Amino acid sequence: MAENVYEGMFLLDSNTYASNPEGTTKSVLGILEKNGATVLASRPWQDGKLAYPIDGHKKGLYFLAYFRMDGVALPEVNRSCKLNDSVIRLLILQVEPALVDPLLAFATGEGAALSKFHDDDRDEGMGGMDRGRGRDHREPRDRDSRD
Repeated sequence: MAENVYEGMFLLDSNTYASNPEGTTKSVLGILEKNGATVLASRPWQDGKLAYPIDGHKKGLYFLAYFRMDGVALPEVNRSCKLNDSVIRLLILQVEPALVDPLLAFATGEGAALSKFHDDDRDEGMGGMDRGRGRDHREPRDRDSRD
């Protein structure tokens, strides 16, 4: 079977992570490796208050992992994460092959690989509009002037 690169965003119990960060990280990465994944990069992403409580949790830590594995094993990863007390939720997305290197560089702190994408490139062909937000670059008219 063909292996793909995946991005996994794991919402972890922040209290569990705070009390044992190394053990919680090993637990999540262990689930991936047990199912045949090769972890390419991983890091804690963001810790904070959740928009709404999930299973009684009001705070959580987002943990990002990039890994390579056969897609057939993804249901088992989902099942194992649901059985793990540290994992509140997860989202796994397949990464487009063209984006693998820039995303890995960003995740490992070598974000210079992303500098080849410029904001100016998005403005071309917009017909003077401000990036599609419905505003153009003309000066506002006075309310008193009736043209």
